[in-house]
Parts: sequence; structure tokens; C-alpha cells
Amino acid sequence: MQRIGMVIQLNAEKVAEYKQLHANAWPEVLDMIKQCNIQNYTIFLREPENLLFSYYEYTGDDYEADMAKMAADPKTQEWWAVCEPCQKPLDTAKDGDWWTKMEDVFHLA
Repeated sequence: MQRIGMVIQLNAEKVAEYKQLHANAWPEVLDMIKQCNIQNYTIFLREPENLLFSYYEYTGDDYEADMAKMAADPKTQEWWAVCEPCQKPLDTAKDGDWWTKMEDVFHLA
């Protein structure tokens, strides 16, 4: 099992919309997340900085293939198209990054 943490900024004018979207997440998207071997998926919001922190556990054996499967799913693409205008990459994100991966520096099981 691999623990993954990522961070991105949330546009201040989109906070309420983003919360509403995730209060009513699409079942097809949630199912695809599970099909791609992701569990214990949580998104936290830190206001007033409007930082989103996501945490999930990947239980599969080919992360890249599972992420490609998710990215190819039409319903997931539709969901991302709705959510992405709410977000913006960190100023320090690498070219091509949307959510920025974080280093796992401590874990107590």
C-alpha cells in the first residue's frame, strides 16, 4: 500500500461551489476511483489560504496504469472538467503538474 498526499489551491470565489460538488460527488466517479485501487480518499480544505490537501491510499500494483485508466474514463473526464475551474496549481508547481505531490515524512500506524 502506498500513501499519497497532494496539494493545490482553490480559487476563493469557487469555495462554495467546490464544497457543493463534493457533497454530491457523482457515483460513477466514486466507483472509478475504487476500480483504480484507491481507498481512504479524503480532501481537506484549509481556509483562508484556500489550500486543498488530498490523501489516499493506493493498493494496486501499477499506479501509472490505474491513473491512465481513470484519466481515460469519460465520466471522470466530465467530472474533472467541472472541478478544474475551481482549482489552480501552486505557484511552485512543476510544468504540467496540476495537483502537486507531497513528500511523506512521517507516519504512525
